[in-house]
Amino acid sequence: MTERIVVVGAALLDGGRLLAARRSAPPELAGRWELPGGKVEPGERPEAALVRELREELGVEAEAVERVPGSWPLKPPYELQVWTARLRPGSAGPEPLQDHDELRWLSPPEVWDVPWLDQDVPAVRTALARIEGADSQGVQGA
Repeated sequence: MTERIVVVGAALLDGGRLLAARRSAPPELAGRWELPGGKVEPGERPEAALVRELREELGVEAEAVERVPGSWPLKPPYELQVWTARLRPGSAGPEPLQDHDELRWLSPPEVWDVPWLDQDVPAVRTALARIEGADSQGVQGA
């Protein structure tokens, strides 16, 4: 039996907006959008993996805030777990450095304007509900 491998995704927030990243690789995923992140290495805590992956993929210094409840199956043996995250003070702005060719900050009404990867849709939906619930100044009823 294969042990599951956790993939961490970041619901990276700034001013009530969510960062989406468009895949450039592999070819079967190119052009679809996802929450940035990547695989947790053996012995690594998921929160540390999230910070590392955001540094590698986007060139930012970020911090994990809280885990979004739930986990979502990817291609076996992978499983997606999502954390809300924010940029640390003084961090550079995100750039598409690895496996992405475009980034977009999406306000709650814009979140569904991009074609998300199928496996990210339930994670984005759950993260968005958490964001809107936690942000008293956010858009209501989006």
